[in-house]
Amino acid sequence: MLKTGIYVDAENIRLCGGYGMRYDILVDLANLGKSVLLRANSYLAEDRARTKDDHEYRQKLYRYHDILRQCGFKVIKKYVQHYVDDEGILTTKANADMDLAIDALLQARNLDRVILLTGDGDFVRLVVALQNMGCRVEVIAFNNVSNQLKEIADSYLSGFLVPGLLPIQAGHNENWQRGVAVNYNPDRGFGFMRYYTLKPEGLVAETIFFHCSKSNVVNDTLFLDPTSIFEFRIVINTDNNRTEAWDIRSLDEPLA
Repeated sequence: MLKTGIYVDAENIRLCGGYGMRYDILVDLANLGKSVLLRANSYLAEDRARTKDDHEYRQKLYRYHDILRQCGFKVIKKYVQHYVDDEGILTTKANADMDLAIDALLQARNLDRVILLTGDGDFVRLVVALQNMGCRVEVIAFNNVSNQLKEIADSYLSGFLVPGLLPIQAGHNENWQRGVAVNYNPDRGFGFMRYYTLKPEGLVAETIFFHCSKSNVVNDTLFLDPTSIFEFRIVINTDNNRTEAWDIRSLDEPLA
């Protein structure tokens, strides 16, 4: 069994498209196939001054922390520091990068695989160090992801593509997925969507046919961009009895 550890740079994830991420899905992901979750840490910021004075903020924050603990995560807090510079401008700082890096390096001696959730390029050196210790490092992030971090990791996957990690707003009983376009033919207006499903053996890639006429995408050149993420509904086309992707919308274009 692969002994797996999850390390979440929660503030980076929250600010870069991952607000509302479901930690229970991360646990499921880490336990798929020949893998068992051994460590799960989430590094968060807390403004102690606001916690003291704002009852609603305190309740909401601590409820969030409790949910993480119920999912099996250890919550490591970094308290917000307030500074006034020479010009009298108030700035705040709550960086948990060092805490995450030290914990990961110490705990990696008992791990085979590390799932790192961050898009911050400052973690490139950490990834290399973990790899040199024999760990496989998989990076998951949402927006504003360092290209160097993507390249240095053993694998990179957009958090948008992990099924259920970030819920999709959809109607009751509708089968919505997120995926990327592959093999798109702009002259004929069709291609395939690649998306993922969680199965006991692991994260499995699936493909489904689509035609641009079944999309709300204004700029169809997005179908040629392998980094563009799309949401779509899986339906059976009664005209040909084929399963297809319909109502395709791009995360890169605002909804009409």
